[in-house]
Amino acid sequence: MARWKDGKRWKDDIAYAMTPFKLITWPIGVWPLQVYDVYSLIQCVWGTFCSIRTFQSLLVILPCIELCMGCTDTDRNIDCLMLICCGILGMQKTIWFRIYGNNLANNYNSAIKDYVTIENAKQRSIMRRHAFMARLLCCFLVSFSYCSCIIYALIPLLGDNKNNQINKTSDDSVLEYPMPSRCALEFFEVPTSMYRIFCLIEAIALVMTSTCNHGNDTMFLNITLHICGQVEILKTHFINLNLSNPNFNDHLNTLIQRHHHLIKMAKKLAETISSILLTQLFISSVLICIMGFQFILALKVHNVVMMEKSVIVQSTFLTQLSLYSFIGDYLKSQMEEVGPSIYQSSWYRFPAEMMKNLVFIIMRTETPVMFQAGNFIVINLSTYMGILKTSVSYLSVLRVMVEI
Repeated sequence: MARWKDGKRWKDDIAYAMTPFKLITWPIGVWPLQVYDVYSLIQCVWGTFCSIRTFQSLLVILPCIELCMGCTDTDRNIDCLMLICCGILGMQKTIWFRIYGNNLANNYNSAIKDYVTIENAKQRSIMRRHAFMARLLCCFLVSFSYCSCIIYALIPLLGDNKNNQINKTSDDSVLEYPMPSRCALEFFEVPTSMYRIFCLIEAIALVMTSTCNHGNDTMFLNITLHICGQVEILKTHFINLNLSNPNFNDHLNTLIQRHHHLIKMAKKLAETISSILLTQLFISSVLICIMGFQFILALKVHNVVMMEKSVIVQSTFLTQLSLYSFIGDYLKSQMEEVGPSIYQSSWYRFPAEMMKNLVFIIMRTETPVMFQAGNFIVINLSTYMGILKTSVSYLSVLRVMVEI
């Protein structure tokens, strides 16, 4: 038996492709390959409304109280708006991935079968390459988000000692927290002696929100890249179609069924992410513009801390939007290239009945599966560039207003 069919080999491949994403998403109850029983439902409910969401709810509740009380300046109001949007987006992803858990589970179970049925080293190389791309995106996105949370948490703590030295006789109103929450905590009469404890709690809330946002993103993008790899393998099969094969008819029917299966799996992913992308697109478009305006204001008054926060937030949302746009465009292009791959085969030698089947496949590639926000906005590079151009245009207008 070939080495790539060894039991240990395909188990190692599955672990390589899925273990990092399981470690991130299992604690929040959205890992697709978990057993969907009463226990997993309790775990998800607990993670959604009790333990994890207790921290993440702080990210929405405390900034909302700050905005309602009106005791913050413009910079704090922008921070409040950003944190509220991040909290809502993280909750939506967790809930939606649980509601559409069957779609994700079907895709991940199909991926396991793909690793078990690898036919040769070339197929394994293609699958490993796409798995490596997913791991690389996961490491970059999660590491960047966690580092950003640490920076957000350390900024008030590092400035606390300086403020205490300068304002030893002042009241506790000078205390700052990782997220705007000073007025809310004073309203609930939280003792200032617990200042560092609440800074730690808010830092955990930021980390939990990042996990629910970027952890779910990486899990979804991982299986999307796997589908892209399977389409690439399918294209090589179509290119290598050979009429001299004694099982040509059965082989061609198998490829047609495989193409139909991959389209079905891709449609499940598109259905799962549609509503989330609509929210992501709206929030990213608004916050990129607002945080860019905040950066311009901070640059004008030489506020280094605010400039750092603005750059971090802008980079985070631009990275999320870039990944969905690039991978959505990659999936679309892979689906479209199935038709040209058929044309590269010796189709002109096939029987007339088989050529008709190939024509139907080519017709299906004319309407490829695409990620759409709300089923009407296609997420690809064109959409991404349009958002950037619109944001830059609004920023230019706002910059002129500031100069006036």
